Amino acid sequence: MNILDTIINAQGGGAVHNLGSQFGLGDTQTTAALSALVPALTAGLQRNLQGPDGLSQLSQALASGQHQSYLEDPSLLADPATTKDGNGILGHLFGSKDVSRNVAANAAAQTGVSPDVIKQLLPVAAAMMMGAIARHSTQSSASAVPTSGGSLASTLGSLLDGNRDGSVMDDVTGMIGKFFGSR
Repeated sequence: MNILDTIINAQGGGAVHNLGSQFGLGDTQTTAALSALVPALTAGLQRNLQGPDGLSQLSQALASGQHQSYLEDPSLLADPATTKDGNGILGHLFGSKDVSRNVAANAAAQTGVSPDVIKQLLPVAAAMMMGAIARHSTQSSASAVPTSGGSLASTLGSLLDGNRDGSVMDDVTGMIGKFFGSR
């Protein structure tokens, strides 16, 4: 299962409804918004992982947070602390608020959802993405958070392989080209 599927199926499918209710969106609009945002988030993650300490920084972030709870506890989606955490995640993934704004504008154009709503939803989606990574990391490791870069890298490979062809490079290249190619 990839990151988007994990988010959409969280809370027995209820995460989409809970998130949509928070932002005044129906389930279809919320799914469309997540479908537009998650590829940009994963492209930012992949770009971040290519840095010299990217994998170790992600591993530390997973070890220091309770990210999986964003997928499990519906009340956290509306908690201001989730938005704050999500904004911190966006800062690491994108490096600037301008990139976040461009991602939101692109998602709004793709989905027809208001840019203001997408801007508010984006940090929550980022927190949920970290929750999806944490969930898969936990499931693929005997420990709560993988301590070796290898097991985390393996987990990320399967999560980022959107078309399930065994290679993340084509998926990530497409995502990066779409969202960061003009920069």
